[in-house]
Amino acid sequence: MKNVGEAPQEELATGERSTRNRIARSVLDHGPSTAADLAKRLGLTQAAVRRHLDSLVAENVVEPREQRVYGARTRGRPAKVFALTDCGRDAFDQSYDKLAADALHWISQAAGGGEKGEAAVTAFARARFAAQAGAYREAVGAAAPEERTEALARALSDDGYAATARSAPVGEQLCQHHCPVAHVAEQYPQLCEAETEFFSELLGTHVQRLATIAHGDGVCTTFIPRSGTAQTTHSASASTAGRNPA
Repeated sequence: MKNVGEAPQEELATGERSTRNRIARSVLDHGPSTAADLAKRLGLTQAAVRRHLDSLVAENVVEPREQRVYGARTRGRPAKVFALTDCGRDAFDQSYDKLAADALHWISQAAGGGEKGEAAVTAFARARFAAQAGAYREAVGAAAPEERTEALARALSDDGYAATARSAPVGEQLCQHHCPVAHVAEQYPQLCEAETEFFSELLGTHVQRLATIAHGDGVCTTFIPRSGTAQTTHSASASTAGRNPA
């Protein structure tokens, strides 16, 4: 029998379940990932990663998808990526989804239902972000203008959203790879809309929500235009938050 120090990294004494948890956590933190991405991040062989991914797919923790390509598509079939399923996300959540949904339903009905109820939920969502605004404003305000999206991503990660920032044509993309309230936001998209408004206020520009976990996408993605391009995105900003653009 090999000692721990002699074993390959993918066969450490922590066991295969621990390795699978690391793989699932890496997908949570970084979004849909290829086997090559995961092997590089975790210091494993691609063969070992694929073996664990097969098990995670069988357990309905991750699912294979065609990789989304931004810009011109190169020749050949896109690499397969693996994204967390709803079941996989639930494994990381210790949330009170039903309680939250019931509370929002009560708020809506207490306001009279219909449009009045929707307005009441929107008011609650905005108040929720206003109550959290201090730390976010401090983090974003302390950063140089060109680093504010990255500063916002770090602040969101501190609150469990596993966020990253990356360059995009004529701007940046803020990606949230985890959403603690995704299941509730499926029923109440006002939560996503209020969050998008909050980002716009923090960054001082109109932003556009491209995708949300609540809508069934693998990542919540928000486009932040570079200075001088904000006006071109104004008409498609917060009005599409929480929903994919048509």
